[in-house]
Amino acid sequence: MNERRGPVVAVVGPTGVGKSDWAVEIALELGGEIVNADSMQLYRGMDIGTAKMPVEERRGIPHHLLDVWEVSRTADVASYQHDARAVIDGLLTAGRLPVLVGGSGLYVRAVLDDLAFPGTDPAVRARLEKELAEVGPGPLHARLAALAPDAAEAILPSNGRRIVRALEVVELTGTFVATLPEHSSIYDVVQVGLDRPDLDERIERRVELMWRTGLVEEVEELAAQGLRDGRTASRALGYAQVLAALDGAMGSMAEAKAATTIATRRFARRQRSWFRRDRRISWFDSPDLAEVRRLVGAL
Repeated sequence: MNERRGPVVAVVGPTGVGKSDWAVEIALELGGEIVNADSMQLYRGMDIGTAKMPVEERRGIPHHLLDVWEVSRTADVASYQHDARAVIDGLLTAGRLPVLVGGSGLYVRAVLDDLAFPGTDPAVRARLEKELAEVGPGPLHARLAALAPDAAEAILPSNGRRIVRALEVVELTGTFVATLPEHSSIYDVVQVGLDRPDLDERIERRVELMWRTGLVEEVEELAAQGLRDGRTASRALGYAQVLAALDGAMGSMAEAKAATTIATRRFARRQRSWFRRDRRISWFDSPDLAEVRRLVGAL
């Protein structure tokens, strides 16, 4: 994709800051529609734990790429990239403003930037995952270090999922690039980041609300639909902790809730670090529609 098209607005930032609400306001103000860039909101039925905006709160604004994957499916950023760009290009053709919103940094970049992702081979992936289950991540990380030292240095020896993916890419392509290329948008895009100084408190309240509104029951229902078999969905914040409590690997639901709060705060810090590296993002500590309108008008 060599020809830049737009405008596109991307609303990014750590979890719990209010991105979804601001995105709806932007879409209402500028004639737009929402395109989801939260990797866990792609999953059907994962509503409470992902803070998926209820239909009645979307204020009539169409939302794209929500509830499109079964919980048993492994996340695939390449197919998401294809689907999201198709939605965005369709909206631009129709004269609508695409408002990309989410905190999954790689998914945002996959849509907006000139990135290509290696394919996958189910047989190779299954063989490597079987080996991971049998011997653990250590020997696989050592093999990766011999085949692609830069990749091994960038991946923790305990991160079996990423090690397997790196070995798969090496086997299929002969190499592995451990770092992403420089930021280079393929769209005329305004990226606005939302962050708040009271984020830790907001996350604690959010987790409390998740438990009060039925996260445990949601996980139980999804477990019956194959959540435990989903290599990605089963690791989602909140869902992993509730599953651990249900399976006896964690002492109680109170412990699961506390663990979810801690893990979410850590995740938010990683999101901040990811997005702050992108100098194209204009940062706000509260929504500012007038400034977004000005930025879009300046494209």
